[in-house]
Order: sequence, then C-alpha cells, then structure tokens
Amino acid sequence: MTEPRTPRPGHEGQDHDAPETQQANTTTLTAAPDPDTTSVTPTARQIWTRTRGVALALALLLVAGVAIAAVRSGEKHGTLDPRSADQYGSRAVAELLADRGVVVRLVTTTAAARAAADRDTTLVVAVPDLLTPHQQEQLRAATDDSGGRTLLVAPGAASVARLAPGVSAETAPSTDTTLTPDCTLPEARRAGRADTGGHRYDTTSRRADSCYPSDGAPTLLRLPSTTGNGDTVVLGSPDILLNDSLDEQGNASLALQLLGTRPHVVWYLPSLSDDAAAGDAQNDRSFFDLLPSGWLWGTLQLFVAAALAALWRARRLGPLVAERLPVAIRASETVEGRARLYRKANARDRAATALRISTRTTLAPLIGVPPSQAHTPETFLPALARQLPTPAQDPHTLLFGPPPATDAALIALADHLDALEREVRHS
Repeated sequence: MTEPRTPRPGHEGQDHDAPETQQANTTTLTAAPDPDTTSVTPTARQIWTRTRGVALALALLLVAGVAIAAVRSGEKHGTLDPRSADQYGSRAVAELLADRGVVVRLVTTTAAARAAADRDTTLVVAVPDLLTPHQQEQLRAATDDSGGRTLLVAPGAASVARLAPGVSAETAPSTDTTLTPDCTLPEARRAGRADTGGHRYDTTSRRADSCYPSDGAPTLLRLPSTTGNGDTVVLGSPDILLNDSLDEQGNASLALQLLGTRPHVVWYLPSLSDDAAAGDAQNDRSFFDLLPSGWLWGTLQLFVAAALAALWRARRLGPLVAERLPVAIRASETVEGRARLYRKANARDRAATALRISTRTTLAPLIGVPPSQAHTPETFLPALARQLPTPAQDPHTLLFGPPPATDAALIALADHLDALEREVRHS
C-alpha cells in the first residue's frame, strides 16, 4: 500500500507563494516509496537484535536448571531404603541382617505396617515425620500391645509425641555426632561410641533407658511397653543405618543389635500413594497451604520487583506539553512517517479524509471561500464551479465522496486531488 499524503507542507508553515516548492512537495507526497526502504516489517536480523538478550537469559536459566537437576538427581535418592545401595540407602544393614538369618521386608503403607506388627517383628519406621497425624495414631494403636519392637528413626517433636507418648524432643539438635553410651543398655554398651547425634529427647518414664547423651539430653531412648514384652526405641539420627557411615565407630554393631532381636524386620518407608493419608484432616488444606513458605515469599518478591520495574519504565502521568523540536524536519519525512502509520493501521478512510481536508484547505483561498466554510459542500462546491467550470473529475465525489475501498483507489484519489489542485492554480 503506497503511503498517502497528509496536509500540504504549505499548510504546515511553508510559503504559500512558492508554486515550485508546492509542486515538488506534491510529487514527493504522491510518489510510491521504495519497498526496500519503507517496509515496516522487521527483518530476521532486527528480530534477533531485539530478542537476543531475552533469549540468552532464557538459555542460561534452562542450562542452570538442567545442571541443578542433574546434580541433585542422585542426591539422597532412596534415603533409608533397604534396597538402595547409594550412600544414603540402608541396603548394607539389610544384607548384614539377612546373613544372620533375620528376614527384612519392605512395606510402604500404614495398613501393611499395622498388619505386620507382632511379637516376632521389629518394625522400623524410617521417616516418622512424613506420616500424617492420622497415620501416626493408627500406627501407635497397632504397636502398643504387639509385643514386638518399634524403632523410630529421628522423629521430630510432633511425631515423637504421638508415636511415643511421654517423650518430647528438645528444640535444639545435638551439635555432636559421635557420642558415648553412658547408660546400662546392653546393646549400647557393647557397641560403644556411635553416630547417634541429632535430635535430643526427654521422657517422663522412669523405666526408660537413656543413652548417648548430648549436653545432658539423650539421643537414644528405649521405652519398655507397659502391657507386654515389647518396647519402643527412639533414635535421634539415621546415621547408624546409612551405607555411608555403617562402618564407622560402633554404628554397625548398634544397628544390628537394635534390629536383630527378633527374626523379622518390617521396614516401613512411607509413600505418597498410601490411602491412609486420606483420613487426615490436613488433606483438606488449600493449594496455598501445601506450598512451602519460601515459594510464597519468592512470589511476593517477584510481584514487588515487577511493580517497581513498571513504575520505573512507565510514562509520566499528566497533560501533554507542546515543545519546539530541536531540529527542522523536512515535510517529506513527516508525510512518509504519517503514511507508514496509516499503512500499518490499514486506515484508508482516515488517509483519504486527510487528503481531502488538505486539498479543500489549500483550494479555499484560491476560489474565495473563507477557511471556516472550506469543508461545507453547499459553499465550497459552487465556488469551485465558478472558478473551474469544466473540471476533469466530479468535484463532489472527489472532495466529499466515500472512502476508497482498495489501496489502488486511494492512490488514484491522491492523483486526482493533485490534478484538481493544479487545474485550479492554472485557471
């Protein structure tokens, strides 16, 4: 689409009495510009120049995410899993128990753990803190009178209060990892120093064996059952069960003695697919309750940063202020710029209106019509007919007709308006 002309340069402050200049500017307005120099469609090079910063930032984020995922993919994979042979797994202790005739079986649901609790079984609750309160209460009810042993691995304050009533966890964890038994429990005395440092506990039971103290608080408790021959062992750290640290200190000895008192070991590793978790009221929490607090604070910070960026980049509010341009701009450049805007918006009607208004404004003083009446057909057309009795085109259709329907019609309209203006000047 060829750029339409806008109001005549003479009407923008140029000399009205310079026909040569008027004609030259008119030629510039109606000439079709070179598509190679006036195209508004960005090239591939321009698009790359504008977006390469964002593309580079996205690429760096993607590479960083893949690198972090690759590094952390093997981190603590299969923690306390008796099938896992990595440094955080517990396959080594399971193999040692099997060599001594103890059968180790893995379960992942609360129902299976409850069904397996009996006098010939040691139930290992690998990660008690992952259990919901409903699961913890069910498990405690099943192990109370089972007559077997229940080993709780590093339970927190909330978990230990439900799974081992009468026991509370200290707020500050142990700063020492390797501790001495300092108790009369035979298993601990035979094992000697072990890596039990972690959670510290306190109990109101006088029958409890308190071992491996750190700053006066034990990190291992054995609580005899009040109704049978069973007991509950609370272990402050999982280190003695991990493959990576099993061969250090007396870890292996303590682990085998705590787990090998009965012919069966049921290793309860909680999973997200456990149906028992659905009975907890916490499952009715909203989506935002399930998000870690760090994500919420991070999202808030992003919103604050976006608001500050918007204020920084936003235009100042207030009325428009006219100011003189520091340089003179040629009329042809102004016309070309406006024509590009019309072309980009596909505004043939507005372009045609601008062309007709410019022509009527220019012809009004030449045919003796006041500027205020230049856009009234009843006044303008009779005056034009007196000045130009036999025009080449119908003045009413040319100056006040409907907008052109195509680009070719718009170009033709511009040419006809130029021809009409020349006729009036020469007459």
